[in-house]
Amino acid sequence: MRIVVALGGNALSPANEPFDIDVQRVRIRATAAHIAALCGTHEIVVTHGSGPQVGHLASLALPRQTPPAFPLDILDAATDALIGYEIERALRSAAPEIATATLLTMVEIDPADPAFARPSKPIGPVYPAERAAELERVHGWTLHAVPGGVRRVVASPQPRRILEVPAVHALLDSNHLVIACGGGGIPVRRDGSELTGAEAVIDKDRVSAMLARDIDADALLLLTDVDGVYRDWPAPMADRIDRIDSTALAGQHFDVGSMGPKVEAACTFAHTGTGFAALGRLDDLPRLAEGRAGTIVAGT
Repeated sequence: MRIVVALGGNALSPANEPFDIDVQRVRIRATAAHIAALCGTHEIVVTHGSGPQVGHLASLALPRQTPPAFPLDILDAATDALIGYEIERALRSAAPEIATATLLTMVEIDPADPAFARPSKPIGPVYPAERAAELERVHGWTLHAVPGGVRRVVASPQPRRILEVPAVHALLDSNHLVIACGGGGIPVRRDGSELTGAEAVIDKDRVSAMLARDIDADALLLLTDVDGVYRDWPAPMADRIDRIDSTALAGQHFDVGSMGPKVEAACTFAHTGTGFAALGRLDDLPRLAEGRAGTIVAGT
């Protein structure tokens, strides 16, 4: 099978904790071992998030005035390379026989996307609530309240086209495991014949579903820290959904700050793509690929 493995942030860095490269490397080594187990019999494309990493770099790179020294598209590219390198190195260590390639991936967006007027994508760490006014004043950030404090949010426009899809096809045809669309890809917009970077972070799950569709994947595996999608979460008697069709799942409500984007991506791919989607834990990766674990979302 041709499989897109979309790594959630928990596969790279602990949620709501400061970025730590040593912790990230430990987690990536464990992640690489699970992915390597699939490579003997499947074609694999890996996507990943980068919210903690790009937020950390943005915090370091910002001067005490605006505009920032490094715009978000540059930081998106930097974190794609950083994380891609770490994943690729871990994969080559776990399975030296696997040919692996990291692809910096540009994703075209609409410069008139309404998301630019309503920043919503959280990046970086949680800051104490008492620092909100200072961060807004000094850095020009938009901040939203989250459990434990405040977090920076940025525009998250809809992806329109993944520019490197032909390169992904070529690498798969030459038997490479491909790491692509890191952090949702590098957002770019077209001004006539010129491509320019956009001050945004695109949702990784949404782009993963688009990539899986565009490369005719057989499965999209969305990995998180729970064993599937639950109705009525977090009620004590919440019921896990084992198997459901995309139309039925799309009609249910899930929190936009947690499972919502993954459910949306699963439904989009299952409805418009060429295979099934699955949501579940990293430790269940081989069984997810076989449709024997997590929540399996089928087309209608």
